[in-house]
Amino acid sequence: MSKYRDRLQIVADMLSIVSGGARKTRIMYQANLSYRLLCRYLSEVLDAGLVRFEEEDCYVLTAKGKEFLSRHEDYSKRCRSLEAQFNHVNNEKTVLEEMCFNTGKAGKSFSRVDKNKWSRR
Repeated sequence: MSKYRDRLQIVADMLSIVSGGARKTRIMYQANLSYRLLCRYLSEVLDAGLVRFEEEDCYVLTAKGKEFLSRHEDYSKRCRSLEAQFNHVNNEKTVLEEMCFNTGKAGKSFSRVDKNKWSRR
């Protein structure tokens, strides 16, 4: 996986923090966001109806936000599974390439004399 979070992961991180009720400062620190990014994402999740603002500067998760978190968890699991499969396929490709091309290893089919003959053409 990449070391940077995509937008969906940032939203999911924020929603999981807000699930128990949270203020801006807590969301900002636990989601590891700058204040500018926090405001931008809070505006987006409020407009989308994933979070609502309650009294005492507290943000809480809506039913739509809970559904988002559930679906995002399923999505993340599928992505991890596909990534593992992709890595397995790539490893198999590497093994096949090494078997076929055998670059830089003992047991080459060309002798030193043959290589020199072919390199002059």
